[in-house]
Amino acid sequence: MAFSLEINDRFASEFADPKVFELLLKESGTALQNLLSGKSPGSEFLGWVKLPQEIQQSELEKIHSEAQRFRKQSETIVVIGIGGSYLGAKAVIEASKPYFKTPSLGSPEIVYAGHHLDARYHSELLEYLENKEFSINVVSKSGTTTEPALAFRLLWDLAKKKYGAKAKDRIVATTDGSKGALRKMSEELGFTTFSIPDNVGGRYSVLTPVGLFPIAAAGVDIFSFCKGFSEAADFLISETSSHKNPACIYSAYRNLFYRSGKKIEVIANYNPSIRTLTEWWKQLFGESEGKQGKGIFPASVELTTDLHSLGQYLQEGERNIFETVLYSKNTGAKVLVPQDGDDLDGLNFLASKNLEEVNLQAFLGTLVAHSEGGIPCLEILFPDTGPNSLGQTMYFFELACGISGNVLGVNPFDQPGVEAYKKNMFALLGKPGFENLRESLRKKGV
Repeated sequence: MAFSLEINDRFASEFADPKVFELLLKESGTALQNLLSGKSPGSEFLGWVKLPQEIQQSELEKIHSEAQRFRKQSETIVVIGIGGSYLGAKAVIEASKPYFKTPSLGSPEIVYAGHHLDARYHSELLEYLENKEFSINVVSKSGTTTEPALAFRLLWDLAKKKYGAKAKDRIVATTDGSKGALRKMSEELGFTTFSIPDNVGGRYSVLTPVGLFPIAAAGVDIFSFCKGFSEAADFLISETSSHKNPACIYSAYRNLFYRSGKKIEVIANYNPSIRTLTEWWKQLFGESEGKQGKGIFPASVELTTDLHSLGQYLQEGERNIFETVLYSKNTGAKVLVPQDGDDLDGLNFLASKNLEEVNLQAFLGTLVAHSEGGIPCLEILFPDTGPNSLGQTMYFFELACGISGNVLGVNPFDQPGVEAYKKNMFALLGKPGFENLRESLRKKGV
């Protein structure tokens, strides 16, 4: 399967100044070359760029084998992580797997922990797992990030009580290759481990064991997923014309709209299965671009659902937004609208139509309405929500994000702002070494 993602600007180009767009296409092409040559800001975190072409079959087979062991012993697998440590995997799993399926040994469900600090959630999770055969994949580069570290402490305690000396066989730790609290704990307690590459940041890490192990443990074909990544990389890296490179085109439009005062990008989807894919997208772009007082604010809507809540704002609210629609052409499902003799609901005009066709027309009708309402609308179309297409789509977004951040003039691969809340939280919780900050916060009435 060749690269099959399409970008359609039929409802965006009319909002673009051709001269400015041409300039930004040129800047995007230069940014792409900087990424490929290692000259981009944050060059120490560019390992993801060529990873699809460099990943070893032996590593994939090792991940697949260990995931099969996990599946056989588990009704439930808990993936512990936050941000890039779980969003990519969750996006692929939810998009690829059935909406409704009863979990069992050998065909486990995947649940998540460590992405917030809610006591009720963790209390109910612990109670739920008491009567389940469960295993844990804990994902953390350092092992000290508060949310996943706390979740793992709670779940490890339960695993020891339930499984005794065999509890260690229920843990796979994905962490730093040589250092950090989780690496040390894993070596001391005998956990199976996978390593996170030093040159790949969390939000770009779905093609490392961070994403691949839980995806494989869910029963998704990681070989097909990696092939999709590779097909996208082969095409997007080799296409030197920015006029023909979808990642450059997307970057150029984003920066053009941003410079014209449209500070919010709303990504819309018409398939609930890709809801978490848009959450992954929000982290990817928000954490990469939101710095130095710059950046497009990434938001998301799920249509047609949100047309009945946010639709009014999208149609007639402040025109400081542009819209990118992520649309899967084929859900693989056929649901025909039945004929009804009484036609009391007046829907017989839809009889015999596939529900997928109804959704498509809703998508097209909304595009026209929003563009006529003053919103530039880009379309990103991909064939289906299978692992190959998802791999292509995710690499496209990763590369486009790296390009767009470069054009914006920021380092797309750091996140200095995420530490601010952590320091305050540590001080308020009484962590040693934060006494002065705690006193300062108390004086502010916190």
